[in-house]
Amino acid sequence: MRHVVLVGLPGVGKSTVGRAVADRLKRGFIDLDAHIERSFGKTVARIFKEDGEAVFRKAEADVTAAVAGLAPSVIAPGGGWVLNSAATAHLLDSGRIIYLRVTPDAAIRRMGRGIGRRPLLRGAEDPYEAMRGIYEARKAIYERCSEMTVETVGVGKSNVIAKVVELVLAAERDFENEND
Repeated sequence: MRHVVLVGLPGVGKSTVGRAVADRLKRGFIDLDAHIERSFGKTVARIFKEDGEAVFRKAEADVTAAVAGLAPSVIAPGGGWVLNSAATAHLLDSGRIIYLRVTPDAAIRRMGRGIGRRPLLRGAEDPYEAMRGIYEARKAIYERCSEMTVETVGVGKSNVIAKVVELVLAAERDFENEND
């Protein structure tokens, strides 16, 4: 068993899907941003504003290193985690990375009022345009670092969860069969 790492745009549902997948797989769930917020005693948005993105990315790498050594869990990093090579290096080999794909417009709609908590979108004149830019900058990286992709647009949450669980279990069975 390896860690299951869910990556994708902010608003795709990494934390929501991750909690349910962890429950079904009977594994722990780790929200990397929540760990960072607890260690700093403030939100990611405040860390970005008061301490800067570089401080956040360093903390992100440190937390990733710490959780990489734990029992296999389901991990939900922030949307920009894939850009942080110091963080991803800890899980690229020991994690099964699954890309939850969503369109930029759907991600913004899913966030609703929660958009104000997103440091890269907060204060954007046009959040939709800002998210499209983030998507274009990250799309190839999400695809390159992921072992599997699950489409989330037009798919119910329960079906996304079921698909992730199915893919993980199939990959683990395949690994066991190859090593028998």
